[in-house]
Amino acid sequence: MGKKEEIDEPKDIRVKTTSTIWGTAVGMLGISIPLSAITESPVIAILVIVGATVSTVAVWTGFGFKNTGALRTPQLQELEQRIANLETIVSFEDQTLRTKIEQLRSRAE
Repeated sequence: MGKKEEIDEPKDIRVKTTSTIWGTAVGMLGISIPLSAITESPVIAILVIVGATVSTVAVWTGFGFKNTGALRTPQLQELEQRIANLETIVSFEDQTLRTKIEQLRSRAE
């Protein structure tokens, strides 16, 4: 027992999400089964199972979304340069506006 045992968390977020979906579905089934017995209709329980199944399929298939990954370095550098340029323009315009406001105040006095 010299080594500390670590619980490995799943690296794939889909596993955790699927566990959450089905854990919630089991709780909802626990509520819906007595309701189904009272209403004499299994519709609620069936909808819970169908909803959890559709959600799981959506999580695992990506529901049509592609994972584009991280931005490539040239794209990231280009975006950083654009942001720097916009910051320069805004600060220049801000200074110009302050100068004009001061001029208008001095004329009004």
